[in-house]
Amino acid sequence: MNKIKVLLLMGGGGSEHEVSLSSGEEVLKNFDKEKYEVIPMVMMDQNLDLVKVKEISPDVVFIALHGGVGEDGTIQKIFEDEGIKFIGCGSEASQIGMDKIKFLELAEKNNIPIPKGLVAMKGELVDLDVVKELGNKWVVKPAGQGSSVGVTIIDDLNKLDRALEEAFKYEERAIIEEFLSGMEVSCGILGNKNPTALPVIEICPKNNFFDYEAKYIAGKCEEIVPARLSEEITKKIQEYSLKVFALVKAKGFIRVDFVIKDENPVILEMNTIPGLTPNSLLPKEAKAAGMEYTQLLDRMIELALE
Repeated sequence: MNKIKVLLLMGGGGSEHEVSLSSGEEVLKNFDKEKYEVIPMVMMDQNLDLVKVKEISPDVVFIALHGGVGEDGTIQKIFEDEGIKFIGCGSEASQIGMDKIKFLELAEKNNIPIPKGLVAMKGELVDLDVVKELGNKWVVKPAGQGSSVGVTIIDDLNKLDRALEEAFKYEERAIIEEFLSGMEVSCGILGNKNPTALPVIEICPKNNFFDYEAKYIAGKCEEIVPARLSEEITKKIQEYSLKVFALVKAKGFIRVDFVIKDENPVILEMNTIPGLTPNSLLPKEAKAAGMEYTQLLDRMIELALE
């Protein structure tokens, strides 16, 4: 049997470079060597060496890039234009998923609850009266970063300028939204035309919120799967996640994050390339559904080749 040639892309040189390498290493370690010939390629910056990709001539590209051009649809568009198959969402879904403003607008328009918030632009004044209307604790974050990069939680408006300064290190748009206190959960979706919702996972960070450390450093977060939720709330989270999958025309897999406020799930964001590190959520959800890591990788490849 001929092996499937897989080009494993990781790195990217951006703010999530190290996380991407961790995901890539875990993927490489868990691929079934009997089925696949895996060729790792580490991108040291945001530029894809398309000539090298064509020389390798993979059957499929496994994108383990987080953030930047690897997740915002840029690389997906290159592969689409070149007729190169790759795992996960296409360029359109990737672009929406990475742009939190666009994504939350789409969710709200389709009756999925979102946090109250506003958009702040670098160099423009923020109306503090409007911010006060959001509550007395706020989340400030860049509009297009993953892994909680550039996110600050504040309970004092005197700290707003510094929080915005942190967010603006990464881009010129930021979101200021109400801080929702409640259980944080996530739901993975796997499939193409007939997607399946994985078991909902409960996130119990030991830091103030599910930040970069909690996501990637062992011992900084506990996950419980299935989440300690009623059947009704669990079903609602899975339904919302499947609705998101359809709305953005996703493919392969996504992960959707929520917080439970007053027994109701409120959507926070979606991830088109969820982490695949040893501490990541999607593999834990898949395992709870009876799918070992190697089988999850098999399924991702199968869906890309359909």
